[in-house]
Amino acid sequence: MTLYHFGNCVALVYVPYYFTYKYSGLSEYGAFWKCVQAGGIYVFTQLCKMLVLATFFPDTDTFSEGAPFNFIAEFLRCSVDLVDLLGLAFVLSRIPGKGHSKLITAGLGWAAAEVVLSRGLLLWFGARGAEFSWIYIQRCLESNILLIQHLSTATLLWLFSRHDVERKYAPVVVMLLVAISYRGVWLEGILHLLSAGPWLSLALKALVTSWIGVVALHIYSGLAQVIGL
Repeated sequence: MTLYHFGNCVALVYVPYYFTYKYSGLSEYGAFWKCVQAGGIYVFTQLCKMLVLATFFPDTDTFSEGAPFNFIAEFLRCSVDLVDLLGLAFVLSRIPGKGHSKLITAGLGWAAAEVVLSRGLLLWFGARGAEFSWIYIQRCLESNILLIQHLSTATLLWLFSRHDVERKYAPVVVMLLVAISYRGVWLEGILHLLSAGPWLSLALKALVTSWIGVVALHIYSGLAQVIGL
């Protein structure tokens, strides 16, 4: 039973990533190693963030996952997370090509590296335990939400770097990037005020992330038709 539960969790986490790679056309471009390179840059970015947190915010218990919600601490942590935008922008600048393959390669490689590092050990030591727990199913579903989030972030960063985006969409792109970067402040704060349970929190995160993704896709598709991507 524990092995079956572990297998379900692993499939729930990694199969959507595999399908994204396979059916987005990346496999035809041989983009596997480009995704690996994006993952390597993600690892380097996280090391830099850990160094900054350890140097300027030595009270690491404040930023731990089980700690109570603290607006100031969460704001500082999200401010450090802005380094992720720089790292992902660097990934986009290093990947050749244009169009959706560039964005999906960067977002998928970044998201895959995060899910391997953050979910791999959790599933190996947790989901194989003697008792079934819904928390692992919830974490697996959340990893799929993170995939959409990183793909949306890569798209928004690419749009931000373009000078031919319609002027009416430029503030929207900036606002969405800020919203994604500081979602730990406003979204977690709203969930804390609502005293939302884990399933409701997961549903609201999925709704917000999907909405941001749809808006980013709408702006991207309009620009892609204009420039012929």
